[in-house]
Amino acid sequence: MDLQELIDRLEELVQEGRSLPFLRGVLVDEERLWDLIDQMRISIPDEVRKAQQIMAQKDRIIAQAQERAKRIIQRAQQEREALIEESEVVQEARARAEQVLEEAQAEAERIRREAESYALHLFQTVAAQLRDALNQVEKAIAVLEHQALAAEAPAGEEGQTGEPEPL
Repeated sequence: MDLQELIDRLEELVQEGRSLPFLRGVLVDEERLWDLIDQMRISIPDEVRKAQQIMAQKDRIIAQAQERAKRIIQRAQQEREALIEESEVVQEARARAEQVLEEAQAEAERIRREAESYALHLFQTVAAQLRDALNQVEKAIAVLEHQALAAEAPAGEEGQTGEPEPL
């Protein structure tokens, strides 16, 4: 299950909780809460696995870009050598070959930059999603800690009977 979905379910659990009179806390089903927390712990490795897949994808894209750049450079060098050998005007052949080589190197650099930019964007997206998820989990924990503290408050603060309302 998606971590975001689990956080939404945790939020629903808190919203469905029974309000405590005179307090800002709510009572929630402890079993459902622990179940959601366990599912979150299981889901986090999925998010990490996604990040690892993105890293592998980035590496593959960079490797492909480097291989393509290598082929372009080799083709440019072969073209340069062929032009030099076949051409009557050696200077013209050298100039064209250098131009092709420079273009190939510029193209290879552009491809590498694009691959790195793409990978950076993916990592930033995953990092933002993980930060959002962590913030939501921390907020849910704070709400639950607040509720726990409220439940432990002295009897005079709980209401008329000194005991929390039954569920």
